[in-house]
Amino acid sequence: MKTNRRTIFKRILASTAGVLGLSLANASPLKEGNDNSVKAGDVILDQEIPLFSSSQTYGGLVFIAGKGAHFPGDITAHTKHVLDELKKELEKAGSSMEKVLKVNVYLNDLKDYKAMNEVFRGKFGSNPPVRTTIAAAGGIPGDSLVEIDCIAALNNK
Repeated sequence: MKTNRRTIFKRILASTAGVLGLSLANASPLKEGNDNSVKAGDVILDQEIPLFSSSQTYGGLVFIAGKGAHFPGDITAHTKHVLDELKKELEKAGSSMEKVLKVNVYLNDLKDYKAMNEVFRGKFGSNPPVRTTIAAAGGIPGDSLVEIDCIAALNNK
């Protein structure tokens, strides 16, 4: 069954509101047989204390934490690595690059925008996601030249 963009948007809005502790009236798209329990991917620890999860699923959506490339290289190598890592994380959570709805791209330097786009182009199928791209003031943690996070729909069961 094909899910329309309006339903997906309502799921994102309802999921975001739930995370913020807000209530939405008529948030029925989340009750269309989807699992509304929160499922975390790998939990990242800081001094043995949970810091953040690599992914969370909720209401038919998967939220993937920002992925970076923490090795020497140029923007092309870093972007390819980050997109490969996103793909792995999406598949592990039960989704795919073709199901990505929203992407945030954080560049260490805006001059890398064109080269990042060359690698990014076509990675999300024929219906690419909504995207926001910014140059992060102060750089990206871990000396990555790019960090990308995303929200995607889960594969239909």
